[in-house]
Amino acid sequence: MGDVRTRTGRRRRAVPWAVVGLWLAALVLLGPLAGKFADIQQNRAVDYLPDSADSTQVARIQDQLPGGESTDLVLVYHRDGGLTDADRRTAAEQIAEVRGAHELTSEPRGVPSEDGSTLMYPVSSTQPGQDEQARDAFVDGVRDVAEGGGGLSVEVGGPGALNTDMNKVFGTLDATLLLATLGVVTVLLVLIYRSPFLWLVPLAVAGVAAATAMAAGYGLHELFDITVTGQSGGVMTVLVLGAGTDYALLLIARYREELRRHERPYDAMRTALRGCGPAVLASSGTVAAGLLCLLAADLNSSSGMGPVGMVGVLAALIAMTTLLPAVLVLLGRRVFWPLVPAFGSEPQARRSLFAAMGSSATRRPATVLVGGAVLLGALALGTLNLSGSLKQEDSFTERPESITAMQTLAREYPERSSRPVTVMAPEDRADEVLDRARTTDGVAEAVPGRSGAGWTEIAVFTTAPPETPAEARTIEALRAGLDPRGAYVGGPSAQQIDLAESEARDRKVIVPLVLAAVFVILVGLLRSLVAPLLLLAAVVAVWGAALGIGGLVFEPVFGFAGTDPGLWLLSFVFLVALGVDYGIFLMHRMREESVKGAEPEAAALTALRTTGGVIASAGVVLAATFAVLTTLPMVGLVELGFVIAVGVLLDTFLVRTYLVTTASVLLRRRVWWPGRLSRAPEPTVPSKDQHPVPANAP
Repeated sequence: MGDVRTRTGRRRRAVPWAVVGLWLAALVLLGPLAGKFADIQQNRAVDYLPDSADSTQVARIQDQLPGGESTDLVLVYHRDGGLTDADRRTAAEQIAEVRGAHELTSEPRGVPSEDGSTLMYPVSSTQPGQDEQARDAFVDGVRDVAEGGGGLSVEVGGPGALNTDMNKVFGTLDATLLLATLGVVTVLLVLIYRSPFLWLVPLAVAGVAAATAMAAGYGLHELFDITVTGQSGGVMTVLVLGAGTDYALLLIARYREELRRHERPYDAMRTALRGCGPAVLASSGTVAAGLLCLLAADLNSSSGMGPVGMVGVLAALIAMTTLLPAVLVLLGRRVFWPLVPAFGSEPQARRSLFAAMGSSATRRPATVLVGGAVLLGALALGTLNLSGSLKQEDSFTERPESITAMQTLAREYPERSSRPVTVMAPEDRADEVLDRARTTDGVAEAVPGRSGAGWTEIAVFTTAPPETPAEARTIEALRAGLDPRGAYVGGPSAQQIDLAESEARDRKVIVPLVLAAVFVILVGLLRSLVAPLLLLAAVVAVWGAALGIGGLVFEPVFGFAGTDPGLWLLSFVFLVALGVDYGIFLMHRMREESVKGAEPEAAALTALRTTGGVIASAGVVLAATFAVLTTLPMVGLVELGFVIAVGVLLDTFLVRTYLVTTASVLLRRRVWWPGRLSRAPEPTVPSKDQHPVPANAP
């Protein structure tokens, strides 16, 4: 017996140290890969598009032309009241300096505005090629030369400048987002745990999980050529820290309770993992399955976000169920100081807020359910106020130089677009395509450009400003008229059209897939058909209401001029997958109480009382981490972060607390149909008297 105890004691000491050692070794190996994660991010609009899109084909053919991909800029010289002769000389001298410092594809030609207040010089170079750093250096070099003063404004715009400005935003996104999210999580953990030490443990483990996820994301890109964008990288960071902290809250709450029942921390942690492990596994599995459905998306950016987000969730799961327990066991009870859970002690009795909320809801469950459903439906009507697709010029919260140049050009050259539509024509039919393009309604000018690899590049200038309905009609007319001749129509404006069309297609495909995948997992976990349908209906209602609130504030309050095309799909995937998480914790505990013989109302209230506090904390943390996205300078990320944060809070404090609880009370045992629990006789004595549960149990 003594030998057995000795071996058991050694195992208790060795296992945590072994786990920590393995993680340290993994960090040494994965650290260099994590550092490369930012380098693989692709943020051009064409990188988001499917391979089949016309815009993608145009970009690929451009790479094959002499000099490869071109970087196109527009230098805009403007003076209110009209340019002077000195202004024109300054412009000519600066253009000559640019021409002398860089290899340009053609001689820049100045185009004056009708009122003489503006002069624009289109500048194009193939020297940078596809190298983003070289392209950014070229743009910055031109900007260093193009300087105004004395009332003369000089702005450098065009697609190349826009890409550079977006790169600068995304280049600092990962570090900014990571630091901001860590700061928010730190504050919340200190408030939740009221301990000067405990908050450090889950936070440090979350940082390890984030590094692991970045290394895994880099590996996915290298092995499977997964598209990684700045958006998917930012969302992955938020998912790791938000979901990881949620898992940590659930585990630590259960561990604290078990420390009162077990003398040794090792035994308490083992019991805690057995108790909450299945629910955490099901939760992470649901999120991972929902994200993997994005693989069916047509957009490269969305299909890439699926596996990138999945590795983030899995990294959080593995770290929080291995490294976090090992560190907590090694630190012992003292990590909870000053609120140390002593062995054999009872938790401090306190009235549960969620028990009170649940009791108030179950007094008139039908009224509460109908009232809540009406409220969510009314909020969802706000989606009617969501404006049209976001234009590139409106995609920044703080407009960079490329955007102000674009606005100046649109204002001063209303008779023609300053941003060409690019047509790629077979070289042997280039003249025919050129003539056809020039006679298309809405075309102001068509100019042939480079030829090579069997193709000829044609720059088509429309009479309408960029990204307007009139320009979109011209692009569609070009595609309809030139397609029989084997030509492709692309360029920045055409890319935005292709993005919107692909997003619409993806919504029709991905939404049913996500619902089906989550439904199957819920059926397997809850062994019911009704309960999964109830949870899915709840999270879909939350999604609609959160989007509706967005519609009420995006333009009237935030001043956004459009809605990111990807908002509908991405917010749906995240809110359904993450919202079902909390439903899983509630319904799984409700099912446990029902298995013990609890009467339906008692089972619902016990589940709400025992899970409410911890899950409310987890919901606040998750909402806060996604809310960090609203501080970034990209409108699309602000909109996504806002909708998900609002949706998580709605789900945590309204839908799960009131609507799911009251629906379960009204359905009684039918909520478990067709499982055996739906056929079990209901007891006359509530189980909460037979099976008391501590008020602050996890």
